Amino acid sequence: MASFHHRLDVETGSGFSVHDITGEVRALVRESGIAEGLVVVSTLHTTCAVAVNENEARLLDDIPDCFLRLVPPDAPYRHNDIHLRDCPPDEPENAHAHLIAMMLGHAQTLPVHEGRPHLGRWQSVLLVELDGPRRRQVAVQVMGDP
Repeated sequence: MASFHHRLDVETGSGFSVHDITGEVRALVRESGIAEGLVVVSTLHTTCAVAVNENEARLLDDIPDCFLRLVPPDAPYRHNDIHLRDCPPDEPENAHAHLIAMMLGHAQTLPVHEGRPHLGRWQSVLLVELDGPRRRQVAVQVMGDP
């Protein structure tokens, strides 16, 4: 079994934003030379997530609306009691981002077939920023047979 690893750097938008990284993932699978196997796409952060869903403008607007209703940024979270924590003085109040990231998950595993991530017609790999703008790192690991 062969293995290929790469780390993507993604500049994200402010607040809650969704970024389609499907093209980058496809290019890395192609570069790996692996024809049949798996690709794992994982964010290296606790306030963003990786999801597979449709990259449609109106849905991308609905995603933050939905999650921010479920986990509002202005709710009284203990994590946001910065004065009670041992952390840098510029630490943001971002408990909602941590909680939404746990709901969405930090990684997706996709099948690789005939040298491409096997996605459905409307599926895209989305990096979901929950506390931006930031420079995010996404690990992409491709494993399988050439």
